[in-house]
Amino acid sequence: MPEIGETLRETRMRRRIDMTEVEAATKIRAKYLRALENEEWDLLPGPTFVKTFLRTYAEYLELDPRLLVEEYRQRFERPTTQDLTPFRPNRGGGRQRQRPRRPIGPFIVVGLGILIVCAALYLLGRTGDDPETDLTGNGTPTPTATATSEPPKATATPAKRKKKAAPTRVSLKLTATDRVYVCLVDATGKAVVNGEYLEKGASTKTFRSKSFRVNLGNSSVRMTYGGKRYPAANIGQPIGYELRPGKKPKRLKESVRTGLCAT
Repeated sequence: MPEIGETLRETRMRRRIDMTEVEAATKIRAKYLRALENEEWDLLPGPTFVKTFLRTYAEYLELDPRLLVEEYRQRFERPTTQDLTPFRPNRGGGRQRQRPRRPIGPFIVVGLGILIVCAALYLLGRTGDDPETDLTGNGTPTPTATATSEPPKATATPAKRKKKAAPTRVSLKLTATDRVYVCLVDATGKAVVNGEYLEKGASTKTFRSKSFRVNLGNSSVRMTYGGKRYPAANIGQPIGYELRPGKKPKRLKESVRTGLCAT
């Protein structure tokens, strides 16, 4: 199996992804990402962080994180102190010394005494609750008013709304408002529109992928993306965008834009 760092670096370079983009997307500092690619494990905070960063970076590059994490565990992770502690059998071969049993008689006596005291207190409390007595000794119960109250009405609780799952794929269609050069690359790095010119009024078919990168020769394009329409910004020169699920189009850096559909 290729080295862990080599796999990460080659995948990122093959997809033409800058390290600053990975840092912004994964929230992992660039120096830690470089340490992963160079397998400089001592520069990372610890094994737990190594596995967490490795899993996050692999998922961003659409690699299998389980394979990379398992490869790291087998090759680099050291066994814990508990794993290195040998089991110590009973070398004496004889019976283990039993602890002497404490007599339970005093505890039983104390328990019975507590029960008797509790019973006496309970009877005294019941006597104090008897109705008041007059001079002849006959009890006259004190009438008490009983308030009747209606049980509280059950209030209907609205049904919990199910939270919509975040979209994982992007649907994209480009329509030319004038003649324009188009280069469109999907999440796998495949150029689905490989440097072609769209004439005014012409449209591409609707493409679907986890993300897209597009390089436009000018702003004469309307992007139908995620059910909404976005016109390209008119900056008087070529422009590029990155399109991801649930997010607005993001301007590409010039170095990334010019690398798309490069001949």
